[in-house]
Amino acid sequence: MATYDEDFDIQTKGENHIIDITEDVATIVKNSNLTDGIACIFVSGSTGTITTIEYEPGLLEDMPEAMERLAPKDAVYQHHLRWQDGNGHSHVRAAIMGPGITVPFRAGQMLLGTWQQIVFIELDVKPRNRQIRVQLVGE
Repeated sequence: MATYDEDFDIQTKGENHIIDITEDVATIVKNSNLTDGIACIFVSGSTGTITTIEYEPGLLEDMPEAMERLAPKDAVYQHHLRWQDGNGHSHVRAAIMGPGITVPFRAGQMLLGTWQQIVFIELDVKPRNRQIRVQLVGE
């Protein structure tokens, strides 16, 4: 087994900005010279998430609406009361969604479904520069 690590940066526009990072990750898998294994895609930080969706206009609207139902922005959050930064809901949403995913790859190709893309979702209330970490384990 071998490992390969590579990071890349993205700039977000703030809360609910959804960025398709599938090609970035696919390029890393290709450049690694590993053929079969798993890719761990992870964001450092407590107010962003990585997941998979069908990256299409309807879901780009549905995801923020679903997150609002799950952890409403206008609810009372002790984090916000303590720090006065207005992003208590961002931390709760990120904790529910998680900071990363694992995707298998075979013959140098990620094994994603036809309509499945890897996305980063900004959950913080302001634009951020995010570092996405990709670690591959395979052969």
